[in-house]
Amino acid sequence: MKVSRIIAGLGLCSLAVLAGCSNSNDKQAKTDSTAAAATAAKPAIGAPIVYDKTKRYIFLTWDDSPQPPGTLNCKRIFQEEGIKATFFAVGFNQVGPQKRRLIDSIRANYPQFLLANHSFSHGFRDQYAKFYSPGMVDSALNDFLKNQELLQVPVKIIRLPGNNTWASNGKIEGQKSDNPLIKRLDSLGFKIIGWDLEWRQARGGKFPQESVDEMVKKINQKFDDEATREPNAIVILSHDRLFEKPQYTDSLRKFISVLKQDPKYVFETIDHYPMVQNK
Repeated sequence: MKVSRIIAGLGLCSLAVLAGCSNSNDKQAKTDSTAAAATAAKPAIGAPIVYDKTKRYIFLTWDDSPQPPGTLNCKRIFQEEGIKATFFAVGFNQVGPQKRRLIDSIRANYPQFLLANHSFSHGFRDQYAKFYSPGMVDSALNDFLKNQELLQVPVKIIRLPGNNTWASNGKIEGQKSDNPLIKRLDSLGFKIIGWDLEWRQARGGKFPQESVDEMVKKINQKFDDEATREPNAIVILSHDRLFEKPQYTDSLRKFISVLKQDPKYVFETIDHYPMVQNK
């Protein structure tokens, strides 16, 4: 009698263990399923998009990140306005934990933000003649490769410091079309992105030169004149540091708000630019 009770008890324990394992497995399966769904919902970086010929695509590209508080202000406004933008980052600007977290947050917030490569030293600290000279090709190339690794840049997309050149798959156009550094970068599969229009820095100050109305007018004119590098797509260059002060932060918000009022305009990250998509 005692033996049968012991056996029965062991059977119940076994069932309980199995039930516990089953519940645990169910919970793990649900967790895995949720994680998989979240991953599936997040598009892959650089996944091609289908262009709507009735739309006009705006690629906001901001250089020299991280430069707080300007980078923080720009990032916050882009988030609040629900638009996409690309930050071309410079490695030597990433000093200290705050700036590292800022770069991490840009990288982690795709598809709204894209992190791209603007060299480690910003062209050997703005010494462009030296940086692009034939004798410095290896050093300049390693400057980009160092930045790519240090900042964990997720795409092979570069903007040259102080230079408006475009390169993709052996096709090179712009100021440095014959430069050996650009040819090396292109041969390694990097896409080099220039710009159609710059929101410039006013001379002698860290603030934008053009007013919001001037910039919007220039954008509309570029599209109307079909004067952009790619049809129905415009790459706009500016810099994080121009939007440090409240009055210029407000200008950035107004700029975006005005553009959003036109239903033809669509904001995208530079990994979806036609030249980059056409691999």
